[in-house]
Amino acid sequence: MIVVSNASPIINLAVIGKLDLLHQLYGQISIPDAVHHEIVVLGAGQPGAADIAGLDWIKVCPVADRTAVISLCLEIDKGEAEALVLATELRADLTLLDERLGRTVASRLGLRTAGLLGILVEAKHRELVPLVMPILDELITKAGFWITGDLYGRVLRAVGE
Repeated sequence: MIVVSNASPIINLAVIGKLDLLHQLYGQISIPDAVHHEIVVLGAGQPGAADIAGLDWIKVCPVADRTAVISLCLEIDKGEAEALVLATELRADLTLLDERLGRTVASRLGLRTAGLLGILVEAKHRELVPLVMPILDELITKAGFWITGDLYGRVLRAVGE
């Protein structure tokens, strides 16, 4: 399975010490240079920065079609744009990103996406985590992850909690 990720799922999972969920679910994750730069250089000293530098299952890949990146940057940020272009170039099975606009653009490009909440639902269904609620609560309190009360409830119902 080819999976490309934007920064937010990696950073948020790193903040709560659950980054390995991505490895357990998907094996290798590919990220473009802009996402690597956002996490490692701009986020130096923050959760995820040191983590991904030493992980052999997170692969940094250059994006070939710079014109497509520039075009997408009119709508979304550079990390998202590179992630979507890389996903297209690699013919990724899944693109991980949380931002609504980025997911809308991904859908327009014919890409299948999942956000952090979808990752947690899949982890619960594959019995990689016993409960999702404590993870959600930790994301909210430690990572500052924003989720509406309605969506919080829907996620918990989806996993039977």
